This record gives sequence, structure tokens and C-alpha cells, in this order.
Amino acid sequence: MASALIVGGGPVGLTLALALARAKVAVRIIDKAAEPSRFCRAIGVTPRTLEVMEDLGPTRDLIEAGLWLTGMRVVITGDPARDVAVNFSDLPYSALGVPQYATEAVLGDHLARHGVAVERGVALTGLDQDADGVNVTLDTPAGPETARYPWVVGCDGAHSTVRRALGLGFEGDAFPMEFMLGDVAMDWDLPRGMTYRAITPRENAPPDLFVAIPLPDRDRYRVTMVAPDRLSAPAGAGTDHGIQSERPDATIEDLREVAARLVPGSVTLSDMRWSSIFRISMRLASGYRVGRAFIAGDAAHIHPPTGGQGMNTGIQDAYNLAWKLGMVISGRADATLLDSYEAERRPVAAEVVARTTEASVNLGHPTPKPNRLEDTQILVSYAGGPLAEGPGTATLKAGDRAPDLPGLRRFGVGFPLRLFDFLKGPDWVLLAPVGENTMAIEAAATALGPTVRVIGVSPAAPGAQPPRVTLAHDADGGFMAAYGATGAWLIRPDKYIGLHLPELSVEAVRAYLSARIGLGA
Repeated sequence: MASALIVGGGPVGLTLALALARAKVAVRIIDKAAEPSRFCRAIGVTPRTLEVMEDLGPTRDLIEAGLWLTGMRVVITGDPARDVAVNFSDLPYSALGVPQYATEAVLGDHLARHGVAVERGVALTGLDQDADGVNVTLDTPAGPETARYPWVVGCDGAHSTVRRALGLGFEGDAFPMEFMLGDVAMDWDLPRGMTYRAITPRENAPPDLFVAIPLPDRDRYRVTMVAPDRLSAPAGAGTDHGIQSERPDATIEDLREVAARLVPGSVTLSDMRWSSIFRISMRLASGYRVGRAFIAGDAAHIHPPTGGQGMNTGIQDAYNLAWKLGMVISGRADATLLDSYEAERRPVAAEVVARTTEASVNLGHPTPKPNRLEDTQILVSYAGGPLAEGPGTATLKAGDRAPDLPGLRRFGVGFPLRLFDFLKGPDWVLLAPVGENTMAIEAAATALGPTVRVIGVSPAAPGAQPPRVTLAHDADGGFMAAYGATGAWLIRPDKYIGLHLPELSVEAVRAYLSARIGLGA
């Protein structure tokens, strides 16, 4: 019997299922759609999401299925065209473009390696719970089904049945206009890998715009533009966020009309594979958890697609929840740990909703980003949250993403490694610089294992390996510069810093795990 039912087989649900399955948790994942969507809803995969996928396994396959996004050409009527390059060479990964259907296929393939597949054509129709479990009613191809699960997670989109069954509010607003999407071939001079945004600002009205995002197939793009009034829904039609699949699609002539108006020079749109009408809303759920049931992804937050944050924010939800739920299900943590999911992830979504809404409202008058990493999700931090403890340093706090570092070496391995190579896996890791404290680090590994892996980082080439300690050689001093030359850092399974210790202390690590996680070490 599965320990968790995941409702929704999109990228968020698949990520959650994959992370739980890797942790040896039995899961069942269902989706009401009979087959995967053919629409390319999301494309951009952020550098942070690629780090998550590296930990879970699919990064290489996603890269093979995608196209690196190299920059953006911005054309604002009345101004010269401006090319803005993307340079994330200081990060492990850059920004990648992968059609959502390809992302789902890759995640589904990796999930299948754990013996789990999405059950399609299965819809949740009812949910109630008590202190010990959740009762659900399902509509399946074989007829109605009732079942009981210890935990349920709704990754079932903006119109989430799980969210509604839990009675969670979903307040917000929607843009007054609708948009057209299309997957088309384009014959023009834009360099491969660049996105394109053409804007004509209008007084007291939404800007006229044409956005083209490259797809992996040569000369193919997903284009977005404001839908003309004749294609908009009648007043009071009750349209909501997302693709309006029950409405007539935009035609290739509709798309060409806007391109001819906004794209300078000669451009040809042809071979349209699909098109749709799309509505954008901005909403945030009033809560992420009720008892033994949770929501994640679009079920919890929806916002404009500016910056490609939607799918990626949902994937971070899943990654955050998975390690916590896995520890609770396996009996290695108290259920109160799960309270930290909403406490950490809801403020992130609130910031994304506000930021993307502001950027969309000001689309006709763009301003430089305050930080070039703003949309990478590398800057997301849980500092000040319920699992962050310790003084930190001037540049690194408990709750921050653990910085990755290149150029580390390990005895017996003939090639350089990254710090993330050492951190990979679903474990807690105690990370400490090695000086004259080698015996203390070895003692910590003996005392804390197997709950916590211990990694020592030394500026000297490692010789004999201490028992139960992994030694990394930091010849360039990158670790000392990022983390400091003393103390220790306890890294969570999702590669965020949980605890900073000015001095290495087994007792302090144990006290943290007991108080914050409900875990004995």
C-alpha cells in the first residue's frame, strides 16, 4: 500500500513522486487526463531546478531534450533593438529551455526506473481525513474507487480539487485581457537560443506585444501575444487561469497579424502545431497544509509567466516537501517537521507572485533587474525560518542555499569534483574545514553516523582517509572563502544550510536535529 497519494502528474507531481521513490517511500500518482498534454505550457528551466534534477537524476536527459537560452532581443517601439546576453558561467548550470511535455517525459522515465508510473484517467472526486489518514474517492476507468492513504498531496493545478476539498482560499486577481499562444516555425535572423520580446506601449491599456521563446527543434518557437477582442471570452463567461481548451484556438493568421505589426523586417510564421487562448491570474492559497494533506505548485500559487518562475517554483515546493515527508514516513522525524513546508515555501511564492505581477504590469516600461540572478532561484533563502539556526557569516546564513564549488579533489579519484558531487543524495551532511581538528571530525562521524554524513574539506592534499569521514582537497581555497576556515555547517537533504556552528560540536548537532526535526542522532 502506498504511503502517499500524489494527485497530478505534471512536473510538480512527478518531481515529488521521484524524490519520494528515491527515498524508498511507496507512492501512487494519478492524473485525471487520459494522456499527457500536448501544450507547451512551461519552457524555462532555471539553474536551481537543474541542481535539483542533478540530485534526483534527470539533469543530463533534460539537457539533451532542451536548448540553452543565450539571451533576449528586446524591441520597444521607438527605441533601437537591444540584445541582452545571459551569462551564468559562475553557476553550475545556465538557463535551459525544455518544452513542458518533454520535461514530463524525462521525469516520467526516471520515475519508471523506480517502478512507479502515472495512473491516467483517474480523478479525485472526494477527500476527508482523520488524525490517522486520508480517505479518498476516485473516478477510474474501471469505475469508482475508495481508498485510504496516510498522506495526500495535491499537485493538480490552478483548479485543484485537493485545494477545494481542503477548504483553502485562493484569493487574487486576473489580467483583464487574454493571450494567444502558438507553437510555430519562424523564418528570421534571430540567433538560435535567443528569446525575443517586441513591445508597443499604449496609454491606459495593455501593451501590444509579441514574445517568442525558442524550442529545441530548429526554427521553432512558442509565441505569445495579446488576443484580439474578437477572440476574448464574453463578459461573465467565468474564464480562469490557464489554457482555455474549451474555446476556439487562435489561427495562424491571427498570429501572423501581430507578428507583422510588431516584428521589424521580414518574418514568416508557418507550420503551426498547436495554438490556444490563455488567461493569466495572480493567486496565492491561504495555506499549504490541512492535517495530512498538502498542496504544491499551481494548486498553491499562480502568477504571470514573466521570468519563467511558475513550474520551477512548483518543483522547488516538491523538493522541499519530499525530504520532510520522506523522513516522517520512515519514522526518522516527527510530523511537526511538516509545518516547516508552508512556513518556508509560502513566502517564496508570495514574493514570486508580487514580482512577476509588477514586471508584467510594467512590461511596456522595463527596468533593469536589481540582481542578475533574480530569476535563477539561486537566491531563494529560508534564513529566519523554522529550520535555520546559527550566526552565519557576513555573506552566508543558515537557511541559504549551500554554495557549490568547483575544483575539489578526492584521493583516488583522478578528476576534479564539485562540492555538490560530495553533497549529492538524500542525506544530512556535516561540512567542516579541516585544520588541527581532524580527530574531532572523525569523532563526529563516529557519533553522528549513519544519520549524518561527515565531509571534511582541507587545503592540504588528503592522505589516509579517517574512518567514516569523506575528505575533500580544496587546493584553490574556494571552500574557505565561501564557508570560512573554522566551525561547521549542517546541510539539509535539499542542499540548504540548516545549522551553522562557529565551533564543531556533536552535542549542538544532536540538539538541533532533536529540536528542529524531532530526530535523534
